[in-house]
Amino acid sequence: MPLFDLDTGLLVLMGKGEDVLFCYEVLPGQPALTEVTQCRTESKAHGIAHVPKRALDVLACEVMRVLQLTDGAIVPVSYTVPRKSTQEFHEDLFPRSAGNVPAASAQAWWAGDDSQVQRVSLHPAHRPSGAFTSTCIPSLPLGGRASGAPRTEDQTEDLDISAGSGLSSPTSSLTSPSSAAASLSATSGFASSPSQRSLQSILGPSSGFRHLQGSVLPRGTHFTNLKGLSLTTPGESDGFCANRRRVAVPLLSAGGQVAVLELSQPGRLPDASLPTIENGAPVSDLCWDPFDPERLAIAGEDARIRLWRLTPGGLQRSLLEPEAVLQGHTEKIYSIKFHPLAADLLASSSYDLSVRIWDLRSGRQALLLSGHRDQIFSLAWSPNGRRLATACKDGKVRVYEPRQSPEPLQEGPGPEGGRGARVVWVCGGQNLLVSGFDSHSERQLSLYHAESLADGPLARLSLDVSPSTLIPFHDMDTGLVFLTGKGDTRVFVYEIIPEAPFFLECNSFFSNEPHKGFQFLPKSECDVREVEVARALRLRQSSIEPIAFRVPRVKKEFFQDDLYPATEVWWEPALSAAAWLGGSDGQHRKISLQPKAMTPVSQAPKDAPSRKYVPSSVYLEEKSDEQKKEELLNAMVAKLGNREDPLPQDSFEGVDEAEWD
Repeated sequence: MPLFDLDTGLLVLMGKGEDVLFCYEVLPGQPALTEVTQCRTESKAHGIAHVPKRALDVLACEVMRVLQLTDGAIVPVSYTVPRKSTQEFHEDLFPRSAGNVPAASAQAWWAGDDSQVQRVSLHPAHRPSGAFTSTCIPSLPLGGRASGAPRTEDQTEDLDISAGSGLSSPTSSLTSPSSAAASLSATSGFASSPSQRSLQSILGPSSGFRHLQGSVLPRGTHFTNLKGLSLTTPGESDGFCANRRRVAVPLLSAGGQVAVLELSQPGRLPDASLPTIENGAPVSDLCWDPFDPERLAIAGEDARIRLWRLTPGGLQRSLLEPEAVLQGHTEKIYSIKFHPLAADLLASSSYDLSVRIWDLRSGRQALLLSGHRDQIFSLAWSPNGRRLATACKDGKVRVYEPRQSPEPLQEGPGPEGGRGARVVWVCGGQNLLVSGFDSHSERQLSLYHAESLADGPLARLSLDVSPSTLIPFHDMDTGLVFLTGKGDTRVFVYEIIPEAPFFLECNSFFSNEPHKGFQFLPKSECDVREVEVARALRLRQSSIEPIAFRVPRVKKEFFQDDLYPATEVWWEPALSAAAWLGGSDGQHRKISLQPKAMTPVSQAPKDAPSRKYVPSSVYLEEKSDEQKKEELLNAMVAKLGNREDPLPQDSFEGVDEAEWD
């Protein structure tokens, strides 16, 4: 049941039989719907209604009052804005409201008169007086006014108060005891009355993954007794990394040790020290080669990148010597990323304000990108491997074409402040999603068109206040983006679409304890029989736990082909490093995730509609008394068993007479 206040832009929602009142603020921009507060009542509701504006206690900053109908009472619920002074009228909270004097008669409206109801002031000293007459009601006095209050000229002014303008500033927004998580739902303003529109039209489009459910897999799949976890990796690093076979975790020890665990061998880790990779310098970032599951790249604080080679069976002994060392940066390295299509190509960013692309075959620098004026927070390859995007502390988002020019192809305004940012390509490479902070230290998502960064973001979405930067993971097959930060207990999930409203909110995943990191596994590791669309590893203080994100479906025996389009064979390179550096472009081939024994749900036979009633012939059929007695006797015999069966004691062996002596 929706109640909408046009003056303040507040939308109150409550369902029959529920005991929670949801209050949202409706704005004409993005996000269009922001949660303000939730109010839990003592009894379940049978209905709700608005109290007229003129009945509010405006001096107490009461902006709205709702009446709740329960089993045996009518309960008022008051919404007030906390202000220091409650003895004066606050005009920013109470714009002129529609009066109760009709603008036209019924005959005038039928004749085409579209006059609007005059707006009046809610100031106690300026409230109008007077009465109107009707052909049905001879005289109806205007109640609720101060005795003898004069009628002012303010009544004759008709101001257009837009929805949501009353509570948009921080000083006039309602306070909420719960988390003020933003819920984006619509993009346009609300010109018409919500009573004339369905709730779906108010909330806007919704995601097909909105009921996504995240759950921790059984304990037998966990890694426990993990000791000496390093918590000193920079904010630009994910903290640990994983591929479909192994997970690499930095340890808190001298020399930058990294433990490598086999995902096929979960369980309790031994109390004794594990074989590790001795990097020789503190770890700043690490990344697995997507085309070589035995090669791990580790960036150190000594401005060097070391490539380590593992045996196919995993790390059996500690490694002391790397396969190769990449040198060229002059300052600390912050992040490294392998090329998504070409083999033996690695990009790195450093505090020397440069991005370097390395040819791992020769171990030398192939390309150098410049143009940054401050620390580089994040870098990301485009899905087609042609471009590279960066987010910088100087407040700029840049896009490069490394093979064409060392200078940025485009740049645009990025997140404000220098607390950190992340960038990822979404919508098939058409858009850029940047997570950062706004001027009020609130975590914010910004969506850009990749071809017009200078125009600024297409949409922004504010989430919450937290010190950690949101780390995004984008699933190209479903369009879902998972966002969480180090030390968070929540994983935000949104479906990103290239047109308004851009962000479609899905169910978030919550945990009781904060996690130290979150890494998503390749799509091929998902259990499609359980309608699993994503699987992640959650790093905790002393354990690693797999998390499965599933979509609830009824016909799980069928392959959900609407959720699983053909996915890329990402583990095979599309071209070599030499071919890419020479100007060639490639593309991954695609395969279906459909198991051989499953039928697509699109080809599933349609179930015949079940009969919801019992045929009358069942009731019309009459049985004789003899038939009823025989059925009752047969039922008793079937329950008791065959009466001619031997008793259990009949099978016991007797005792010889001689044994009694």
